[in-house]
Amino acid sequence: MTYNEILSAAQSLSETERQSLLQALSVSNQCEATVPESSRLSALLEKQGCCPHCGSNRYYRFGKDHGTQRFKCKDCGRTFTEYTGTWQQKLHKKGLVKAYMQLMSEQKSLDKISAALHINKKTAFDWRHKILRSLKQDEGSSFSGITESDETFFDKSDKGCRHLKRKPRKRGGGTKGKGISKDKATVIVTADRKNDLNMTFCGYGRLTKKEITESLRTPLPQGTVLCSDGHVSYKGYAMDNHIEHVVIRADLGRHVKRGFFHIQHVNSLHNRLKKWLNGTFWGVATKYMQDYLNWFKVKETVLKFCNDQADELLGLSMNHYNVKFATV
Repeated sequence: MTYNEILSAAQSLSETERQSLLQALSVSNQCEATVPESSRLSALLEKQGCCPHCGSNRYYRFGKDHGTQRFKCKDCGRTFTEYTGTWQQKLHKKGLVKAYMQLMSEQKSLDKISAALHINKKTAFDWRHKILRSLKQDEGSSFSGITESDETFFDKSDKGCRHLKRKPRKRGGGTKGKGISKDKATVIVTADRKNDLNMTFCGYGRLTKKEITESLRTPLPQGTVLCSDGHVSYKGYAMDNHIEHVVIRADLGRHVKRGFFHIQHVNSLHNRLKKWLNGTFWGVATKYMQDYLNWFKVKETVLKFCNDQADELLGLSMNHYNVKFATV
């Protein structure tokens, strides 16, 4: 078609169709743009990086790998690029990553991302979870001062499963029986008063001291004051790590002690987390729960303070070497 024929056809479109055409052309231009030089590549070129295989800082340039600068380590002899050990390793269509991050930061659905970037929905799904698994939770050693911790529960979900081993529940229905059972997924939320946050899916059923320890990975430092409900597992954890423990008995109407000891921050996080998961995604499969907890943690502690959320999210997802991904 000639330019005039295309122009004539465009003028015959409705206003809605014109907006869709402009959006598609805008995304197409972003996709065709070259991948900008990343901060990791800049660091490697300036000899400020290290080998992702052995950690050595003795390496040199070693040709190209599909257009990407390749390096070779002088100590272990292995080659690597800026993407080695990250979620973008062996990723096709790296030119779409920036546009994908923009759509993801806007919390667009997989269908909308797939349509906007002209990629398969399964590809959009895989990219989402590769990114989310590269995000990290704060460890116990990073907390200080008054630290609140409390658990919350979600109904076990097999969303997307085509081979259920139980009778399916009606949409919106809960599990049978009262109390805490193995049909409940347990999530521990730990937060201090200076924006450190840890959100960990730790299994099913009642909380144990071992699960608290594993969720934080490293012990809470000396001088930390742990605020929790009356669950005996928190008391045992505090005794093992020799830290002060303040028990908040909300069941007795005692929500605050001494004016500033409470667990209202983590209870508020529980509420916002559940609204976000149910309102944005209509619930998530329990096997992917930790991925979405990583997303919510970054959203609450970093992204909401940033002007360019897409760029910040990309930087956070590329900060970790040797990320292992399960098949999704």
